[in-house]
This record gives sequence, C-alpha cells and structure tokens, in this order.
Amino acid sequence: MMTGKQILLDAIKGKETERTAWLPFVGCHGGFLIEKTATEYLKSADLIIEGLKKAKSLYNPDGLPVMFDLQIEAEILGCSLHWADEVPPAVTSHPLAQGKKIADLPELDETKGRFPIVVEALKTLKKDIGDDTALYGLICGPFTLALHLLGNDIFLDMYDEEDEVCAVIDYCADICIKSADIYLDHGADVIAVVDPMTSQISPDHFAQFVTPFMNKVYDHIRARGGISSIFVCGDVTRNLEVMTQTTADNISVDEQIDMTHLRQLCEAQGKSFGGNIKLTAVLLLGDESDAKMETLDIMEKSGSKGFILAPGCDLPYAVPVKNLQAVSEMVHDEYAREAAKSLQAKDADSFDDVELPDYHGARAVVVDVITLDSTSCAPCQYMMEAVQKAADKTMVKVWINEHKIKVREGIGMMVKLGVKNLPTICINGEPTFASIIPDQTTLVKAIEQAAMAKMSVRA
Repeated sequence: MMTGKQILLDAIKGKETERTAWLPFVGCHGGFLIEKTATEYLKSADLIIEGLKKAKSLYNPDGLPVMFDLQIEAEILGCSLHWADEVPPAVTSHPLAQGKKIADLPELDETKGRFPIVVEALKTLKKDIGDDTALYGLICGPFTLALHLLGNDIFLDMYDEEDEVCAVIDYCADICIKSADIYLDHGADVIAVVDPMTSQISPDHFAQFVTPFMNKVYDHIRARGGISSIFVCGDVTRNLEVMTQTTADNISVDEQIDMTHLRQLCEAQGKSFGGNIKLTAVLLLGDESDAKMETLDIMEKSGSKGFILAPGCDLPYAVPVKNLQAVSEMVHDEYAREAAKSLQAKDADSFDDVELPDYHGARAVVVDVITLDSTSCAPCQYMMEAVQKAADKTMVKVWINEHKIKVREGIGMMVKLGVKNLPTICINGEPTFASIIPDQTTLVKAIEQAAMAKMSVRA
C-alpha cells in the first residue's frame, strides 16, 4: 500500500494521486497540542518532536513541517525578537537600518541560533516517522529576510536605491541556500521558501527583486536533488503568474487565492500547487461542519493531479483539534465525503452587533487596519508599523485600530468595511491600500487628504 509520504511526493511532482495529499502546517499549534506555550515549544527540540508526533497521531497527515518560524535566520543575523505565548516571535530590530553592513553580520550555519534545535528535531523525526511522513524544511524567503534586516525602508529604497536593495536580497538568497542545505543534509524531503512579504509588491517588483534571487535558491535545491516550494501567506493574486514562472517545483498559497485560477496557471507551467483552507473563519472559529464543507470545496476546485491540501499558512495556536480531524476525515474517508456533501453550510453571520466607528463625527482621521494578526503575520506587522510611522509624521490627529480576523469582531469589521484582501488599510471607513504597503510619503498624503476632506464636509 502506498504511504502518505509517497502520495504527497507524487503530488508535488505533479502526478495524479489516488487521493488528495494532506499537509497541515503545524507550527506553534504543536505547542497547543502538548499544553506548552509557543515560546517553550519553538525553543525545544524535545517539545517539537512531541508536538509533531501528537499531530501525526491526531491528523493522519502525509507531511509535516519540522518548524514554522520565519525568524530563525533573522535571529542569527542579529535581529531582536519579541516572544509570545500563542504566536511565533516577531522581529523588533533591523541591523542594516541601524548602521550595520552586510559584512558585519554573523555567519549562519547549523551550530548557530536555534538551528541545533531544528537539526535535532529533524534527525529524530526522520528516524521515527520519516518513512511514511514527508518532512518539510521551511526557510524564510529572501525578500522577507531582507525586510527583517532593513525594515520598512526597503519599500522606498526599491525606488531610490535599487542596486543596494538587490545586493541585500542576493545576500539573503545565499542565506536561504545555507538554510536549505542544513535541512537537506539531515533528510528533509521538501524545502519550502516562505516569503509572505512578496504579497505586498507589484509583479514588476517581484520580477526585479524576487524572481532572480529565489531562482538562485530553487536551482541550488534542484542541483542537490531536492524538491522546492514557493509558499506565500497573504493575498498574492496579482503575483500568481510571476510566481508560477519561477523555477520552484510547487506553489503554495493562502485562503485569499482563487484555486481554480491557480490550478490553470500551474498546469500551464507544469507545476504542482497547494492550499488553501481558511485559517480563522473556518479552522479557528468555525466548527467541524465548516471544516468539512471548506475542504470539499477546495478539493473539488483543485482536482487530483499535482495538488496538496493545506491550510493557508501556519496554523493558529489554538485551532480546535476536532476541526483539523474533520479535514483529515474528508481526505481519508470517501463515505464521509459523500455524507458531508449532503449537508448544508451554515447561514452566514450577519454581524449585526459589530458597529463601525463614527467616521464623520470623529475628531481625527480613523485608520482601521484589517489583519490576520500583526504579532504573527509579517505583512501585517510591517503594515501596522508603516501606519504608526505615518501617523507620527503627519500633523493631523490619527486614531489607529487593528482588527484581527482571528476573532469574530475582526471578521465583522472586514465584512462591514467591504475588505476583500489581507492586510488592508482603511482610512475613514474606505479601503485604501489593499494587500500592499505604501511608502511613507504616499501614506502620509492619503491621511492628510482624508483630514482635509473631513474638514471640507464640516465647513
């Protein structure tokens, strides 16, 4: 009988599979499963091993990531981190924005930072579950790593200092290669280059600042006999075509992507694809019925060739076990799939109790930022930082509200404001910057124009 690992590897190679391959991205959720905080979990090989073995027994997956933490490389290179109980750490300092040069940054190898934890966990998992479970090595992509090192200034520098930005991203690609080698040296089956910040740039900028450097990483992985994936958490709709034109073997996306469209693009380029179960509305806040209906819908759109079912990004810490088990049931049990198809999806929530601010009456410009969660989502974090910096620069009064769709109120605000993409900046109730981080000049100008518009209405 074919193992789940072989089904997943066949899928990622673009083959027809006897059933859908299933890859739950268990990161800090592994800590939840064993009643440990994200901080405790992500700092201990023993806890990672325990959490992933628990996930395997509960969810019957075909593959698992060894670690889902996009700050491992940044930490080694000198970025400070803020740790929390239910999310991965967040970068709080940017060495290249604080006067350091690339030559000043530490070397990266498997003895540095938390890579010894990763290696120990991978070696044990390879021995204990590696025969029937594909193990993913997740590394921070070159563009997101460059943002960790440079901070938000990278978005302006992409216009004013193109060569300097390219030099930093090229350096980050070399770091990616070192990280990939660590995973490959110890038996990882797939290397996923996770680069969420690429959802915040244009296709032209992707082609200029991402494609050549990512391809450098993917070509290296292929030369070593490895399999690669480009994984973007965030609304990367506008960049799907350029993503599929990279040399990665697989494209993995989040819940905001149209899977039918992605399937067509990947078929044209001979690539496999994966995604894209809703993290919060379905897995975290929904119930088993929601999880089943979502899974069936995605499986129907994606087909049985070259497709891997997965959540849209790192699983939220406290996702109810029963919801992920419901997904697994849809994957493994044909009878259960047929039974679920007969059920009706629940009526949509009207969110009547969620009230919008009084934008016209407020004595300030009201900026609502709709996010997944700025403490755990890099694009969300840097968008919030950009808004705060713009508010500090402008002469007008600004009220900033973050609405996280990890909670019902956040989803309600998203619905009532008509927001379709994450993260999005709304100014005085109008979605203004959807899934793109504007440069400071543009954002300050937009805030000041909103203030002038409000004054003219009052006059």
